[in-house]
Amino acid sequence: MSDFLQTPIEFLKGVGQARADLLKKELNIFTFEDLLYFYPYRHIDRTRFYKISELQDDLPYIQLRGKFTDFRTEKLNRGQRLTGSFTDGTGHLEIVWFQGAKWVKELIKPQTEYILFGKPAIFNGKFNMVHPSVDLYNDENIKMLSALMPMYNTTEKMKQRNFESKSILKLLHNLLKDERLIIPENLPDKLISKENMLARGKAIHAIHFPGSAAELTQATERLKFEELFFLQIRILRYKVQRGKLHNGICFEHIGELFNTFYEKHLPFNLTEAQKRVIREIRGDMKSGVQMNRLLQGDVGSGKTIVALLCMLIAIDNNYQATLMAPTEILAQQHFHNLQELLSGLPVSIRLLTGNTSSKDRKKMLQDLESGSLNILIGTHALIENAVQYKNLGLVIIDEQHRFGVEQRSRLWQKNEKPPHVLVMTATPIPRTLAMTVYGDLDVSVIDELPAGRKPIKTIHRFESGRLAVFEFMKQELSKGRQIYIVYPLIAESEKMDYMNLQDGFESVSRAFPLPQYKVSIVHGKMKPADKDFEMARFVKGETNIMVATTVIEVGVNVPNASVMIIESAERFGLSQLHQLRGRVGRGAEQSYCILMTGNKLGNEAKTRIKTMEQSNDGFYISEVDLKLRGPGDLEGTQQSGLLDLKLADLKTDDQILQRARNSASKLLGEDAGFSQPENLPVKLWLSKQQRHAKVWSRIS
Repeated sequence: MSDFLQTPIEFLKGVGQARADLLKKELNIFTFEDLLYFYPYRHIDRTRFYKISELQDDLPYIQLRGKFTDFRTEKLNRGQRLTGSFTDGTGHLEIVWFQGAKWVKELIKPQTEYILFGKPAIFNGKFNMVHPSVDLYNDENIKMLSALMPMYNTTEKMKQRNFESKSILKLLHNLLKDERLIIPENLPDKLISKENMLARGKAIHAIHFPGSAAELTQATERLKFEELFFLQIRILRYKVQRGKLHNGICFEHIGELFNTFYEKHLPFNLTEAQKRVIREIRGDMKSGVQMNRLLQGDVGSGKTIVALLCMLIAIDNNYQATLMAPTEILAQQHFHNLQELLSGLPVSIRLLTGNTSSKDRKKMLQDLESGSLNILIGTHALIENAVQYKNLGLVIIDEQHRFGVEQRSRLWQKNEKPPHVLVMTATPIPRTLAMTVYGDLDVSVIDELPAGRKPIKTIHRFESGRLAVFEFMKQELSKGRQIYIVYPLIAESEKMDYMNLQDGFESVSRAFPLPQYKVSIVHGKMKPADKDFEMARFVKGETNIMVATTVIEVGVNVPNASVMIIESAERFGLSQLHQLRGRVGRGAEQSYCILMTGNKLGNEAKTRIKTMEQSNDGFYISEVDLKLRGPGDLEGTQQSGLLDLKLADLKTDDQILQRARNSASKLLGEDAGFSQPENLPVKLWLSKQQRHAKVWSRIS
């Protein structure tokens, strides 16, 4: 059975070596099994034959059954046109070819019945059909074509060699009718019965050749469930194995540093959400199992103070802590914030980046290895081989989607006993992604903003309203506030006519002249020292307006900044718009986000702008973003390697995903080793998948 499925594709009837080479190079189809799992992207309803007498000028693609009576060739300015007369007894229809006339004349015989499929149109008062598909009317073709016909993706190179969707359809027909074909089941019978699903063999037959629309729906749902079920099995197994195999460091007690900071140095009262999250993290840290937790919290929700309290627990238990940030600016911000919060406490904290001097680096690494350095903050410099810890107990990774899996694993492996891992993100993750890409992590959510914060008011303005926006800016500046203006480009692009940073800086400088106003400019192409200088001026209040690219999406915290203006806002994704908006609203005063756009907006851009105007809820925004863009486009998901889904779609199949996760969790709870006979199909299928996949199962 399995040997038959592994047969090289060139041995299938209708393939041969030339077509086999095309299938391998263009579609990665090497075996019978690869072809079997090459699912159609849609189906065309060919269950009905129309009569020529029924033709109307607004019909979609339809099929007819009849005979050709004659052909005639006409010369055109460029090439020629072949016209055939086709009849089904109720009328006549002209069939037109502008290419392949020789091939048509050789293959299509008069007075022989054919099936035509194409779109009818009216030309010079008569119905015609241009370049329809033409197949003999025989038992085999009736079975294949007079149904819901599958359409398969092919490439340009395949089409040039007349190897199109219909050719793949015929190959699948040959494979599926072969008596040696046995399609193995991979789900327990009990689960199939409980979910009222088709058997796997029947589902795969039906996805290629459905007997009805209802059967196609059943087949699609069964195969989507299967994909998501095994995705969840893999993710949840890692979680179970990590708990059993990787004993974590046990932080047994809350000590003097934590209590002193909490009672005397905490700058504000924690929200109930922050307290709940700290309890969840504390439970992991004292469990004896390595923590692997994702901390989600909208911009400004107070993740940093939670991270610091966790670090103090580690230090109280004689361990070191490290925090890795994706950019030098963000690493510096974390360092300065934590240094200020820890002022007066006996905690050693240092910053390591690519710009740290050799002298400082040498001393820092010595202190780290000796254990006298408690907390190290840094960028990817933290994963260099020279960075060695005496006793690393807690790793915190901020904006973790910006780091590759290998980068994170190198940091994770810097201790003999695996440290606890807390990954933080201010990018709210849709529920479906949380169950997939991040499904092996325990999730904590800070879903409450600190007391006194007012929701940011978001306003959309067209370019025609710029003068009114400038006037509003002056009103805010007169109150002593500061303003961000963000552009999508650094310099003018010939292909993109929307506003750019250099033009914007000049325009703003003219509208807000010295000495009354001071304007900073920051972008990614500046030298780090220049960028830091301009950032520092804005943070200190020495400049009123910061003109920048998205380099300020993360990395600055200026409570006095009350206005965020996003130029060409239609060019930004929802997640990025939400991140940029989060740069304001950090003080007690009312803050504003103004979305500037051109006058012409596409439907998707309108949806994004409207969503931003209506909601400050990052989780709601992330769900809309997922529906608009899909999981493959959301930052960071591509690196996971988990979302190699043929049929399931996280945008629309969240209910199937939830059922699959529940079923996977139940099965693992009852029989984690798949030792029961009824779970043997699951065990065999997983074993087969593991032979084809490299999985990073021990890291977040």
